[in-house]
Amino acid sequence: MGHTLLCVLGVFSLNLLLYCGHAQDAVLTIEPNWSTLFTGESVTFICDMREGEDTDWYYKIKRDHQEFLPFNPDKRYTSQSLSTDDSGEYQCIGDHKRSPYSRKESNKVSLTVSDKDVILESPASTVFEGESVTLRCRHRTQTKEKNAVFYKDGSPIETDTNHQSAMSSENTVQVISDGSSYMCKFEDEESEPVKLKMEPQPKARLSRYFPSGGSVMLTCSVSPSSSSSSSSSGWKYFWYRGKKTSEPLTTQDVVFLSNDTISVSQGGLYWCRGGRGDPLYYTEYSNPVVTNRAVVTLRPNWPEIYYLETITLTCEIEDGGDAEWEYEWTTPRSYRPEKQKENMIRNVLPSYNGDYRCVGTLKHEKSSTEWSDAFTLRVSDYKPQLVLTVSPLWLSPGASVTLNCSVEHPSAGWRFFWYKAVPKLSDNSYSYELIPGSIHGTEQDSYIVDGQTHTAGYVCRAGRGDPVYYTHYSQPKFVWSGDSHSAASLTVSPDRMQHFSREPVSLSCEGNSTEWRVSRFSVDGYPRHCSSSSSSWGTMTGSRCNMDRDWQSGVYWCESETGQFSNAVNITIQYGDIILVSPVHPVTEGDSVTLGCKLRTEKVPYNVDFYKNDKLIQNVTGGELTISAVSKSDEGFYKCKGKDSPQGLQSLTSPESWMSVKSAPRLEGSSPFPVLLIVGPVCGVLLILLLLLFLYLYRKSKDSCFMRSQSSSRGPATDHMINQDETQLKEYAPPLHGESNDVTYSVVELKNITKKGNKKEKPEENAVYSDVKIRSATDDNVMYAQVNFHSKAKRDKDQ
Repeated sequence: MGHTLLCVLGVFSLNLLLYCGHAQDAVLTIEPNWSTLFTGESVTFICDMREGEDTDWYYKIKRDHQEFLPFNPDKRYTSQSLSTDDSGEYQCIGDHKRSPYSRKESNKVSLTVSDKDVILESPASTVFEGESVTLRCRHRTQTKEKNAVFYKDGSPIETDTNHQSAMSSENTVQVISDGSSYMCKFEDEESEPVKLKMEPQPKARLSRYFPSGGSVMLTCSVSPSSSSSSSSSGWKYFWYRGKKTSEPLTTQDVVFLSNDTISVSQGGLYWCRGGRGDPLYYTEYSNPVVTNRAVVTLRPNWPEIYYLETITLTCEIEDGGDAEWEYEWTTPRSYRPEKQKENMIRNVLPSYNGDYRCVGTLKHEKSSTEWSDAFTLRVSDYKPQLVLTVSPLWLSPGASVTLNCSVEHPSAGWRFFWYKAVPKLSDNSYSYELIPGSIHGTEQDSYIVDGQTHTAGYVCRAGRGDPVYYTHYSQPKFVWSGDSHSAASLTVSPDRMQHFSREPVSLSCEGNSTEWRVSRFSVDGYPRHCSSSSSSWGTMTGSRCNMDRDWQSGVYWCESETGQFSNAVNITIQYGDIILVSPVHPVTEGDSVTLGCKLRTEKVPYNVDFYKNDKLIQNVTGGELTISAVSKSDEGFYKCKGKDSPQGLQSLTSPESWMSVKSAPRLEGSSPFPVLLIVGPVCGVLLILLLLLFLYLYRKSKDSCFMRSQSSSRGPATDHMINQDETQLKEYAPPLHGESNDVTYSVVELKNITKKGNKKEKPEENAVYSDVKIRSATDDNVMYAQVNFHSKAKRDKDQ
């Protein structure tokens, strides 16, 4: 069933192709198929257009170029009672009913009408040199019982193998057509001599069609060498693959759609020839055709080809085997590749865009494939740009740094290369040094750097192909450390995170270098440099960057020509009338730190509330809040709210800033827990004694005096309110709540026994800040100090 369906579909496809312009020639035949007839007999002309349906055509017959039968819808016409005037050369003309300009002309057939009593008949169809032909001797009255005698060039033809003659009761003889003159006799009556009209040995013609579906259809026909006649029916076609001397193909090798058409699915070299008669007379072999398909391929076959990349276009011959092929290409515009299978284009440009086709030709047979389908090349007019992200942005002890390099079509053969950025102070740029572990690139688009302790810049790029095609370098991205070190450090003046607009700020670099520059990473995601001439936001004088105007919030650090990076600080510019005064560097556990609230008018704010993580922790009147011994739990976002005067109707609120707390240095071999257990209570007692010494002063003034202690080691604190690049600054902001070990700490509270003050907001109970209040009793002015020791668990519970 499947085989039958395939044949039906094949015939249908063939008919469709024939109708669309691949039609064969029209064919005229006569019945009976003899070249000579008696007067008074009849003959039928059959006109076959070999295209479409018989009813699609109008038919006309000409004799010796004159109209014999006008156009009519019948393909068959019978002429009765022939006369000698009907002798001549006949041809059929066909006009398509729906296409007036589709006219076809058939082969020519010669007919002789004789008034003699004896005639020698030969086939009316074309006779080919060397073909076996049957001649018939016929008497008009057909009353003679004697056999006819045949003559060749005047000599009787004997029954022998040389002449391949065979007498029969029908008075016929079989001869090899060789251009001789023949006649026959019945006793004393003889025919007119006949010289066979002979054509050279015909050659088969092989045509191919490439319908959709992958198979190829081959059609074989016989084309005589003379234009005055054509082959007749009766041919059987034989098919060969590879060498024409091989055995003919069978139904096991190909699909036979009809006598003259086959369907093949295997690419290769095919031949055909026709045969007819008994014994078989063969035509010459056709010219070979190849059924291989040519296909243009691109290597590397990536979804995007970029400007200046190296590519190779290849003409692939399907099932080409070991055959030797020559190639030809058609390309867009002026580019002409070499006539070879592979064509490499180095540094490809967008001008190469367009359609590419190729054809393959067998060297020794000169038979070609069909032209390939068009391969459309598209070249981008740019190099791909990579985006590097770094996580985390702020280093913490023991943390690894993860680099991620993003590129369009990441799986398209890319290898990733990783670099450290080295400052170049001469032109405000960076040079790049390969990280040792990525000399040959990595297949993964991420890379982990272990052991990074200081601020550093990183860059990535990708490469693919051979020779390697590299993308642009990514923009440098940085991982920052807030810890100062001896090789490079940065200080800020004024020493705080928040600064009023139009307030001059200076950044100073110190360390093992004589040349420095200050760099900034801000909202646009690119590093900017403070220089002696080109910077619009700061001027570099020696190792100091003075920022008087147009500077922006961001992360700042120092860089040296020797590759040193300092600690980084996060400072912000504020356009309001109040700021929070907080350390610009991380503070060390156990140190004392003072937070302040500052007005643009330089006045001391009145009735200041301090908040941590949006929770009220303390109300003060002096504008400052001191934490006597900070711990990791003190990390957080701080802000203040105050009034510019006691009569102020509206409170002013500062932006938030993050205060970072780092662990205290540990002595080698020591454990921090016992030390803290001892130091905490002792410091509390000492603080009580110191406070008692100030009782007298307190009675003179209600202002509290606080001594600000500076930490010996400072670092930066990140600011939550800075307008930073979302992915580079805010996403990796420090945690909202820090964690610390269970240690004992002290809170010192000096309270009045009898007098209580009214408060609008209740401070956070048992806060980790020193809540120092010294008040006198109404009776005896007795002051007292209360020392509360809290464990972390109780403190957390109270909070």
